Amino acid sequence: MNKLQLQGIGMTSQRTRSRLVQRLKEQGINDQQVLDIMGNTPRHIFIDEALSHRAYEDTALPIGFNQTISQPYIVARMTEILMAEGPLEKVLEVGTGSGYQTTVLAQLVDKVFSVERIKPLQERARQRFALLKIRNVSLRHSDGGMGWADRGPFDGIMVTAAPEEVPPELLAQLSVGGRLVIPVGGTQNQQLKLVIRVTDTEYETTVLEGVKFVPLLSGTIR
Repeated sequence: MNKLQLQGIGMTSQRTRSRLVQRLKEQGINDQQVLDIMGNTPRHIFIDEALSHRAYEDTALPIGFNQTISQPYIVARMTEILMAEGPLEKVLEVGTGSGYQTTVLAQLVDKVFSVERIKPLQERARQRFALLKIRNVSLRHSDGGMGWADRGPFDGIMVTAAPEEVPPELLAQLSVGGRLVIPVGGTQNQQLKLVIRVTDTEYETTVLEGVKFVPLLSGTIR
């Protein structure tokens, strides 16, 4: 990919990205740092070239293996919630997917640990990180619901697929004061939740809004 393709032209140009940022502002995204990163991150390189003309629409798009790249509003919203209390050092992402959300997080935190159960998606994401010269992301091929315990505890955890219930393994990997942003529920009724670990044994949960994510599945695919 040459520099012009990376920067974007036509429907993937900076002007198109700027229109996306304006829509995000109108939808209530207020964190200027998040907005700047959304405007500067080339979403079109995270999807198939045939869909690149739709990269800056505010919609989820397929990336293969029955997975999607989340709509920009959800990426911005979850990022803003995770970062609401200031800078974070270590963040766990459950579900690397295309690597788009990972890339947004990597520009905001010191270190991102990202797990993905589908090996081909992980490898494509790894190539994109190299292209963008992102060097503060560690990847693991594993069942995401189990997290990455030996790299925890984490200041923040973001989950990009929906379990029926919040996995206790992820709660255990939150540091005290840490924040977990996660969609929870079945295919027909999902809610975005914020869970804060208040003490070693106490958690505070806030329901934020209705969402629609692919389910968080167990097992791995090579």
